[in-house]
Amino acid sequence: MSGDRESTSFAALRGQLQEAAAAFAGGPDALEGILLGLVDDVDRAVREPLEIFPVCHHSPASATAMARRLREKQPKVVYLELCEDLAPLLAELRNCRLPVAVQAFAGDVDGFPKEWAPLSVVAPITEASAEYQAIAYALDTPGVELVLVDRSADHVFQWDGRHEQPPDEDETVQDARVPEAGLHGEAVGVEIGDLRPRFAELEEHLLRHGKVRHWSEWWHQYVEVPLGGGSGDAAVDHDTYRQVMFLVGSLFRRLAPGDGARVRVDEDRERYMWTRMREHLEATGTDPADCLYVCGAFHAASRVEEFGVRGRTGSFTITPRTATSWSYGLIPSSHAAIEAQFGLAAGSVSIASTEWAKALKRTRVKPYRLAGQAGAKKGAAKKAVAKKAAPAGPAAPLAAPAAADRLSGFLRRPPVLDALDEAELLGWSVEIVRAARRGGYLASTADAVAVFETSILLAGMRDRAKPTPYDFQDAAVTCIEKDVVPGRRDVRRLVEIMMGGDRIGQVGYEALPPLARDVHDRLEPLGLRLQRRGVRRALLDMASRPELRSCSDVLWMLRRLMPPGAARTVMGERRLGERSIQESWDLALGTHERALIELGYEGVSIEQVLEQRLRRDAYGPSATTATVLAAVEDATLYLGSRRLADELGTHALKVLAAERGVDGAPEVLRRVRALLAYYRTSEPVLPPWIESFVKSGYAHYCTLLPTAFQDEDATVGQVAAMLGFLFSMESLALSLGCDRTQLELAVGQSHPEDPSKTALLWAAQVQLGTLSREELRGRCDALLADPLVVPAYPRYLSGFVHALEPVPGLADVVVEAVSNAFGRLPDAVLLPWLPLLITTLRSSAAELAPLLIREAGRIFPGRLAALDAWVPPWRTPPAVPGSRRTDSGGHAPRGAALLPLHPAACDALAGLLGCDDGWTTDSGGPSERGALLTARHPESAKAWEAVLARA
Repeated sequence: MSGDRESTSFAALRGQLQEAAAAFAGGPDALEGILLGLVDDVDRAVREPLEIFPVCHHSPASATAMARRLREKQPKVVYLELCEDLAPLLAELRNCRLPVAVQAFAGDVDGFPKEWAPLSVVAPITEASAEYQAIAYALDTPGVELVLVDRSADHVFQWDGRHEQPPDEDETVQDARVPEAGLHGEAVGVEIGDLRPRFAELEEHLLRHGKVRHWSEWWHQYVEVPLGGGSGDAAVDHDTYRQVMFLVGSLFRRLAPGDGARVRVDEDRERYMWTRMREHLEATGTDPADCLYVCGAFHAASRVEEFGVRGRTGSFTITPRTATSWSYGLIPSSHAAIEAQFGLAAGSVSIASTEWAKALKRTRVKPYRLAGQAGAKKGAAKKAVAKKAAPAGPAAPLAAPAAADRLSGFLRRPPVLDALDEAELLGWSVEIVRAARRGGYLASTADAVAVFETSILLAGMRDRAKPTPYDFQDAAVTCIEKDVVPGRRDVRRLVEIMMGGDRIGQVGYEALPPLARDVHDRLEPLGLRLQRRGVRRALLDMASRPELRSCSDVLWMLRRLMPPGAARTVMGERRLGERSIQESWDLALGTHERALIELGYEGVSIEQVLEQRLRRDAYGPSATTATVLAAVEDATLYLGSRRLADELGTHALKVLAAERGVDGAPEVLRRVRALLAYYRTSEPVLPPWIESFVKSGYAHYCTLLPTAFQDEDATVGQVAAMLGFLFSMESLALSLGCDRTQLELAVGQSHPEDPSKTALLWAAQVQLGTLSREELRGRCDALLADPLVVPAYPRYLSGFVHALEPVPGLADVVVEAVSNAFGRLPDAVLLPWLPLLITTLRSSAAELAPLLIREAGRIFPGRLAALDAWVPPWRTPPAVPGSRRTDSGGHAPRGAALLPLHPAACDALAGLLGCDDGWTTDSGGPSERGALLTARHPESAKAWEAVLARA
């Protein structure tokens, strides 16, 4: 660095800084070293043969200076600080409407911790950015080469260690503010020119003395406006711009705290970029004077030994990438997403976009725009196409090694008030009042005057030459905002919209991955513009338009794969064996374009992606039997693939055999029942795997049943599901070779202590025939008669209600048990006990309550007047064995009594059948009683006799 200090380019500035250091510090110390080091960094960067162009991300001043310099210099090679593996995507930017983000995505990792997956890196690009100007110039100018020199996406995760970084508070606030802030998802953001103080005390000092609230506001006021000529002056020239940006980057770099890991990553990135640039220069033989290096001002003031085309070589080795497979694409971005990811103030990117348009009009600089850029004006596109044919001209003469000192004059220049700003401020004031009135605020012309005057007042209190957009926003909130926001947006949000709004980008059709294009092509018969943001209503009448069935299949798969709001059904459903003939959908594929694009990273069709995900769910380390059966159901429902369903069903047998718990028993029962019902109605025979599953499941749950009854962690619902599987699948299991004795032994070995499980066991014993209904009723009566057991009676009832799953025939017994409780318990016991009963049934058996209610409706009288004379069925005295009912004449009734009393129906039916025999009379003889059919037609009886004789 001693050689740098001998340069005479900035001798005057060094002298001024030495005098200032002596005046402030009282003599030479660290302050003098810092100040002189800043000048040394600027001098070193200025004298580099390969021209360095320092930028700040999303800066209108940087973009304007970049467009001006590119037209002056016409470089043949542009080196850009951007991940080198993103280069093939940049040509697709012309098919998109900015802002968009270039993305590298890895769903499966190899070489990184598994919990990091999925990995995602995004680099957002806006039109008001220097990097876009460089990209547009290089891609549309023949003979110009664009070279990305920054580390790859794989190295981003190799070096950064993102799992150790705490979440940014600003990011959390932004994500909660607007939904568009989450367009980048959980991706790690990379940007060109991340220029922000890393010394917290320095940033706090700048904000406090600058009388601003956020770093974006400070940068706009004290760097952006002076460099871009927004204070009434003309924009600074190229040399002044470079020296100022070098100075700012060096200041933030030298005052950064000693974070060893972050400093090491920054220096490695600089070594990486200079190594790549020297390799390219050596390989192509390009003259450094014909090149332009675009990077952030922080990295432009680098002090690593590898800096420059004559820097040290061979000292830095680029590590190889891991075996992780990366996919690349473009995803939509927005101003809010950029602000959220990089911790910028709300509305700052929108304000930058507005300032960019004003700067172009004020400076008359012609920006570069990709030919055919979506969203660009037709005239601009034609000019860009015409310009594309013109190759880059000869490079401008190389600047003198010792550039003149432009910093001293710039730092001493006072700001100038522009009279035009008052007219602009007046227009803002009128417009915000108009927007507030549309938003429900009771604003008037007086409020517009108040906003205008308050903006000027705030700017004066903050020592500013003119009100900034941030001053105007504070003034509008002060004068218009009320205690209650009448509409959806407050005044601060209305100002952001007025300043440009949250512009949301769109990835064009040609830039979409094959899967996304295939989805749009297959949904073309709907006749909807699904690439636009917002909700589109799709009506599908498959009865009149059978070709829409394929659209319905696509929509159901998208509903399965994408976020909930992307494809939502309004009418129609799809279940096993059932398909709707009419469907109604709310589609928001344009709003969820990022999710659709990321699906394209997994395969070339949604069928392939769905099959991969089903396999991943079924064969994953945390897969359960219920998970695998759900995959089988989805494979049948959405893909119609018998091959995949059989494969996953066979795998479900292995997962079931390895399970030792009963947590998934309810889900297993529900899905097996649904699959059995489907196969029985749609297939001639059951698939072999489901027969094996029923047989294995019968033995499996019989083995676990005694343990589940005694296990405190097993709920009554899970045990009831086990019994439901055993009882409902019993006939099929026995036909496949299972033994019912195994179930009887399992029930006999069960000895639960929990009241609900005890009631469940009693129901199982009734189903098996080891306990009669009369004995069960007696046990329930004994429970009600014991005052010590009465408080626990609701838990017994909960067990009985759960027993309706495996033993639905006990519904009348359960109704009787509940009715006896209400009829026998005194009010002093019943009233405190009633809330416990209701909460128990609601929490433990809510899905079975309808069955109980239907049974109660069948038993109880339907009219209130009949309730007094009604006798419950369980209180009706049983018939005496051997006794026979008699008619009014004392004779035992024979045959049906209703038909002889009303013979008209039978006479009509006999006439239709051609039977002219009259009604027979009962003579009372013994020969007339008994069955007459077998005597008239004895052939069947004789055949049965022969069969039984042979047996």
